[in-house]
Amino acid sequence: MHSFFNQSTTSLKVCGITNQDDAEQLVVEGIPALGVNFWPKSKRYVSPEQARTFLPALEGKILRVGVFVNADPIAVFGLLSHGVIDVAQFHGDETPEYCSIFGSEGYPFIRALGVKNAESIANILDYKATAILLDAHAPGVYGGTGDTFDWNLAKKVIDDNPELPILLAGGITLENAEQATRVVRPAGLDLASGSESAPGIKDFDKIRAIQAAIQSANSST
Repeated sequence: MHSFFNQSTTSLKVCGITNQDDAEQLVVEGIPALGVNFWPKSKRYVSPEQARTFLPALEGKILRVGVFVNADPIAVFGLLSHGVIDVAQFHGDETPEYCSIFGSEGYPFIRALGVKNAESIANILDYKATAILLDAHAPGVYGGTGDTFDWNLAKKVIDDNPELPILLAGGITLENAEQATRVVRPAGLDLASGSESAPGIKDFDKIRAIQAAIQSANSST
């Protein structure tokens, strides 16, 4: 399993990458994971054709996560099998049965779930995911809202499932990244809007500061 999923420390995933320059700069900055959004309705949408122009060259340098919403499995398999992405992240209404198609083929995947209350995340083990990403509950809104949720729920999920990597998303910014790391202790923090100056435009001053905040919280425990 990739070191990004290591539960002994919190890592950073910067999602919503839309161009080669930003992707390569993340490698320079030592960020362990990036996300590219393949949902056509996303403000940060990247077409599979565009992704093929820059993601393959980053293989082995950074974990490349493709974000999908109710996608045709064949399209997802195409990006995985041709080395465009390393991991699929399912952010729609995908069922455990849908996810099992990828697990049975040995492909790692992240299942993203909106957290409304404890009941909304009671069956996370059914997905048999490589990791679970917990985000704010927003019916009908896919790919992240930029809103936070009750982190106590995330902490309980982590406490109850010590063998399952849990990623925390939803309104993570420079102002709260260190607190999120200290309080929740997730395997990873996932940022999109919190790492930008505008949708799809990354702010590397923010990213460096967030990475430093996470490292500070990691070293103090």
